[in-house]
Amino acid sequence: MPKHEKIDYVEFGSSDLAATKSFFESVFGWSFVDYGPDYTAFSNEGLDGGFYTSSSSSTTEAGGALVVFYSDDLEATLEKVQSAGGTICKEIFSFPGGRRFQFIEPGGNELAVWGDDPDSE
Repeated sequence: MPKHEKIDYVEFGSSDLAATKSFFESVFGWSFVDYGPDYTAFSNEGLDGGFYTSSSSSTTEAGGALVVFYSDDLEATLEKVQSAGGTICKEIFSFPGGRRFQFIEPGGNELAVWGDDPDSE
């Protein structure tokens, strides 16, 4: 149920909707509903949203928001990202509270994955 004045949905541009869908299905197990040839939606993934056909995408270099996933096994998720065609743009690094890496999915969007620091457990 949507909540008043809370973030409810996020949309990303993608230069290749088919590759974007395949990537997120493979890495994160998402499923999609297509709304015509230029839009696909996902739901029940922590935040609902979609991808639309666009020559532009979201990167931190261009000032885009960084969406961050959580993983119980950061190295395994990094391997899945790479195997599915993602490009690692920032290798795993530590920060106060954990570790993370950043990647570009095949449609051009930059995202990140963080996990707990196993040395602090």
